[in-house]
Amino acid sequence: MKRLNARYPDDETISWVNLVREREKWREDREIYKMETGRQSVKFSGDFVMGGLAAVISKSAVAPIERVKLLLQSQGEMVKRRQLKRPYVGVGDCFWRVLREEGFISFWRGNQANVIRYFPTQALNFAFKGYFKSYFGRSKEKDGYVKWFAGNVASGSAAGATTSLLLYHLDYARTRLGTDAIQCSVNGQRQFKGLLDVYRKTLSSDGIVGLYRGFGVSIVGITLYRGMYFGIYDTMKPIVLVGPLEGNFFASFFLGWSITTVSGVCAYPFDTIRRRMMLTSGQPVKYRNPMHALQEIIHLEGFTALFRGVTANMLLGMAGAGVLAGYDQLHQFALRHGYIFEPCQGTLK
Repeated sequence: MKRLNARYPDDETISWVNLVREREKWREDREIYKMETGRQSVKFSGDFVMGGLAAVISKSAVAPIERVKLLLQSQGEMVKRRQLKRPYVGVGDCFWRVLREEGFISFWRGNQANVIRYFPTQALNFAFKGYFKSYFGRSKEKDGYVKWFAGNVASGSAAGATTSLLLYHLDYARTRLGTDAIQCSVNGQRQFKGLLDVYRKTLSSDGIVGLYRGFGVSIVGITLYRGMYFGIYDTMKPIVLVGPLEGNFFASFFLGWSITTVSGVCAYPFDTIRRRMMLTSGQPVKYRNPMHALQEIIHLEGFTALFRGVTANMLLGMAGAGVLAGYDQLHQFALRHGYIFEPCQGTLK
């Protein structure tokens, strides 16, 4: 039999061939990973930018209502310190007095800080959401309703508290500018010339603590708000959104807005206390703690003072709907021009 003069690959050749194949496979996997990562990055960037634009438009549109709410909420402190000649009677009276005494543009005083705060807030919420959910997140099916509910509240509150810790100073600056009414002026000028002036004067008089006055009670308010929101929504959804109302946009919108309003009203006193504490920065007399502020407000102004401006706050609940509606419009505009992004998954604040 004629011997075949065939050369079979030895072990070294086989190893080298396998190495080349593995290297090619690694390159292919890397390219696929780059493509997927790029798509995810584009989707996130697109969502972030479009959501941001929608929020800027929405928040700027409701800025007059928010400033009226801040003035009504803080007027007790302003009158007590002779920074306001007489209190506002209600939303309408406050609106017309600001328009008459300060001009139309003054309704957007402090809105700059509000807009600046949005983008880092969304970025930090995105980052912290998954981090804290890995610690506190539970499955409703496996762990039960109580643990799932507690995990949602805990992770949401922790993410909100962490974000607030980093950006609370912007909320403080927005509050000080928004409550800097023309009647607070000294020698014909307002107390603060602008955003940077708020930081400069507060740091000069109170230090970094002045920028975070009322921070503790704000965390309590966040926890209460999220707890009520998750609890009421999870209870009402299977009762209301059933039958012909299941999947109905208007029913879902009304349910979400109603729950947001109820939760906001219940947590509103905590917001009032923190705003009032903010206004004491730079003042000779300050509240010792939130409990002291609560006692003083009720003693001097009555229990209802904790809810001043709550009507305007209910109207502000429409801002979230405005953001989502604005996002949808921008999303449709992007689709018409060939850009594809993921749909918005949550309420932007």
